[in-house]
Amino acid sequence: MRRLLWPIAWLGLIAAYPLVWHTAFQQRLGALVLLYAVAASAWNIVGGYAGQVSVGHVVFFGCGAYGALATYLHLGLPPIAGLPLGVLASVLIAAIVGVPTLRLSGHYFSMATIAVAELVRLIVTNTEFLGAAVGLSGPTVPRSVMDLSFTSSLPHYYLFLAVLIGTLALTWRMENSRMGYYLRAIKGSERAARSLGVAAGRYKLWAYMLSAALTAVAGSLYAIMFGFIDPDSGLGILISVKMLIMAALGGAGYLFGPLVGAAILVPLEEISNNMFGSGGRGLTFVIYGAIIMLLARFQPGGLLDLLQRRLRPRPPAAGARRAA
Repeated sequence: MRRLLWPIAWLGLIAAYPLVWHTAFQQRLGALVLLYAVAASAWNIVGGYAGQVSVGHVVFFGCGAYGALATYLHLGLPPIAGLPLGVLASVLIAAIVGVPTLRLSGHYFSMATIAVAELVRLIVTNTEFLGAAVGLSGPTVPRSVMDLSFTSSLPHYYLFLAVLIGTLALTWRMENSRMGYYLRAIKGSERAARSLGVAAGRYKLWAYMLSAALTAVAGSLYAIMFGFIDPDSGLGILISVKMLIMAALGGAGYLFGPLVGAAILVPLEEISNNMFGSGGRGLTFVIYGAIIMLLARFQPGGLLDLLQRRLRPRPPAAGARRAA
């Protein structure tokens, strides 16, 4: 119960956020933080726990987004009905791509995922069924509550919060299961884990597929909230970079690390875009680059790792031990 006390308290504060900060901008900002926290938490499963740094997770994000709006456009169903289709497509792609690419290690795996992401973006850009370069749009006027199209960001906020809680609960369950222990062993030393009998390839693939499914959920929610998707907004490489940096900034491999990172980066991006207009996008790249360099140089474990080390009790000095 003591271990659960702080997480419950923080989730309570997050649930009360839109009741205190109730302007349209603040509620939209809060909804975006939760949405990207879901995506970064999904990336954290394979990147934080298994140590496989994917920079192509935008493929799965795009599967969810395009699945939702393609279902509405071609079948006339609510966009949320396309979520299972997006999840299925992302899991299949992860299974097909993961078998050869997960044999690679380090930056070779990262480069392979970037290549896959760019290939998928080019295919979608030239596919009329998926809107090609123009993109797809959702319902302009809500037909029913199932369209999840609201004039306020408040319903989206609590919807994303519920999905985030479910994602964190699933991650916590995985973290404390045999799979979580095996993934951390693989991250520490895959060769040593294999020597002890861990089926590293199998567990990395399972983590990759689970991460892909949850990323597709985040993509579907993004498309439902904004009602539009195109190759840049749904398959742009910057989305993968956001997931990676949010998890790394908060603490990759920590349950709440992605949420901490999203709570810092999303407001920075939104404020820069509001202050500098179209020039804010260029500033976003500068901020991301600076964060990557600072993390690599001073704090590769992220903010939660730094906090944990600060709160860890220090051993007594050598002189004190001899006196004792």
